[in-house]
Amino acid sequence: MNPSIRRLLIAGGLIVSLSMGIRHGFGFFMPPMTAAFGWTREAFALALGLQNLIWGASQPFAGALADRYGPGRVLLGGVLLYAAGLLLMTMSSSPGLFSLSAGLLIGLALSGTTYSVIFGVLGRCVPAHLRSRAMGIAAAAGSFGQFAMVPIERGLIDGLGWIPALLILSASALLMLPASRLLVQQDQHTPGPAHHGLLLNMWRTFQSAWQEKGFRLLTAGYFVCGFQVVFIGVHLPAYLRDHGLGGGVASMALALIGLFNIFGTMLAGELGARLPKPYLLAGIYLARSLIIVAFLWAPLSPLSVGLFAAAIGFLWLSTVPLTNGVIASQFGVAHLGLLSGAVFFSHQIGSFAGVWLGGLIYDTTGSYNLVWGLAIALGIAAALVNLPIRETAAKAFAPQGA
Repeated sequence: MNPSIRRLLIAGGLIVSLSMGIRHGFGFFMPPMTAAFGWTREAFALALGLQNLIWGASQPFAGALADRYGPGRVLLGGVLLYAAGLLLMTMSSSPGLFSLSAGLLIGLALSGTTYSVIFGVLGRCVPAHLRSRAMGIAAAAGSFGQFAMVPIERGLIDGLGWIPALLILSASALLMLPASRLLVQQDQHTPGPAHHGLLLNMWRTFQSAWQEKGFRLLTAGYFVCGFQVVFIGVHLPAYLRDHGLGGGVASMALALIGLFNIFGTMLAGELGARLPKPYLLAGIYLARSLIIVAFLWAPLSPLSVGLFAAAIGFLWLSTVPLTNGVIASQFGVAHLGLLSGAVFFSHQIGSFAGVWLGGLIYDTTGSYNLVWGLAIALGIAAALVNLPIRETAAKAFAPQGA
């Protein structure tokens, strides 16, 4: 890769690493915040479910704005909302206020600082034969953020308390600003004409893509990805504590997920350049279900948790470069931010369902068993719906820049 692409990947990687890394530690705030305010797990989980839903709903708009006007203002708004949301979490003494800060503000912030905006830049600047690899590297950066930030967040909570931890994270979010500036400097985006047809053009673009069966199937499969990873990411610490394993085991598990996902995501990007991406996606979803079955079947211990975390981590975000690579193959890169965001909305509906149902079913039954069963069944279904997808250019869509 030439120096400009390397600089682009460094800048985009730093942004995704911080943005994804901070949010992956939110599960550690569940015990101290619910204890401090007397909330149920369902109340805490609902706010994080709303965060994922809002993130997904606003992602197509963030992607479309970045496609049209460039990523600069979108990134700036996302970073400032992220810092403000973390700051306001310290003052969220009721579930409603917590849903406003951790749910609405951080959900909007994530839409401006994660994949659709970053992948839109990569799609414009990276040659097609390197695109899958570059997206894999950017997605792996999010995994590195999880690996690095999860133990830091737990250490801050244990050492200083949850309020100082949030204040430090709020200040840390501002470190995305210089990286955003570097990304904008490397982008090859030419601003489009300013007119009032943005929403209409978004709808027409999405409507054209939706006519393609492969796009609909890809969207359905991505729902399952969100359900599985967010349920595990948020509720695994509480699940382990319920079974007598301490916070150190949970921290180790989430860090291992992040560490192994670095390798898994980069490998997925490399394989996506050589093998059919829909088949790879089907294999990932099926493997996730088998790994969950093995985890639930084996006696629970720090060793089994570590093996589960490493295995599921290897597949954690490996769907991201492959899914976005399929979109680019079918529809080109001119609207990659918008269409990536539209598919990601389905992912986040699944995320909302996974995190919220996890809390609701636990409060109702005293167990996560039903949710684990849903995660297994949905993984098998996602494997089946990805098999018929093809990467050929869509007939109902006029791709540009493919």
